[in-house]
Amino acid sequence: MILVLRALGVGDLATAVPALRALRAAHPDRRLALAAPAWLAPLVDLVGGVDLLVDTPDPGRIRWPHPPPRLAVNLHGRGPQSHRALAATGPGRLLAFASPDAGFTDGPDWDADEHEVDRWCRLLAWYGIPADRTDLALGRPAATGVPTGATVLHPGSKIAAKRWPADRFAVLARRLAARGHRVVLTGSADERELAGGVAAAAGLPPEAVWAGRTGLAELAALVAYARVVVSGDTGVAHLATGYGRPSVVLFGPVSPARWGPPPDRPRHRVIWAGNRDWPSWDGVGSHPSLTALGVDEVSAAVDEVERVVRDSGAVAA
Repeated sequence: MILVLRALGVGDLATAVPALRALRAAHPDRRLALAAPAWLAPLVDLVGGVDLLVDTPDPGRIRWPHPPPRLAVNLHGRGPQSHRALAATGPGRLLAFASPDAGFTDGPDWDADEHEVDRWCRLLAWYGIPADRTDLALGRPAATGVPTGATVLHPGSKIAAKRWPADRFAVLARRLAARGHRVVLTGSADERELAGGVAAAAGLPPEAVWAGRTGLAELAALVAYARVVVSGDTGVAHLATGYGRPSVVLFGPVSPARWGPPPDRPRHRVIWAGNRDWPSWDGVGSHPSLTALGVDEVSAAVDEVERVVRDSGAVAA
């Protein structure tokens, strides 16, 4: 058994896909268990290659009722808590970044400025396991019960500093709807009021609000068959990358060099406010940088990615 820890959210799982597939390819005869929150199960199924999902809401504690794994892999962080949690399962070997605080010095050094995809690929490469950082594609779910060809706007984020102002999302939604887009607003149940306010201000009908109405599988389907996706630096942006759907991703204080889509894919357009004249972000609280992004700039980026798709001759979903 191989036990992999990645107990985070949608974007975190999506950026670990190349590493997970590399482990699957390197050990085709072993079962692969993923320690991650149970609510990610629909996305884990779309990643493929995972034999067992171990519900792990707390990365500092892995409930492991099985015999010790032959191999444990830390795709969660740099330790020490995550290292110790994996070590507690009694693995034959641990693959992880060096963590002197956890008494583990076998792995490579951590690079805080590294892209999240490259980080885990480099970890595995250090241990002789090659990983293809471009292997980000996700299995496409059935489009049962969700609109296809819709333009998905995702105004929310768990982190306030990553939210583009709601009134600008509303102006963008109104503008796109006037140009023939079928606009839908997505988000969590907690973001339903936010999405509803954007829809109302944009003059969209209540049925345009899908926030709080979808599970993860339905959200993935909305994105997989979308015309275009506009969001902040959230899991939805990584779903758009995984499905190759045209997207515009609005980055604020965090650099897209760490979490953005691959730069060699022109149908994904990144607009980064953080490279402008704003103070650095301390990782908590609000940050003013996203207010630097205007509706005209974002609307032009939507036109740009759609033009790329048209020029490439790609068939719309």
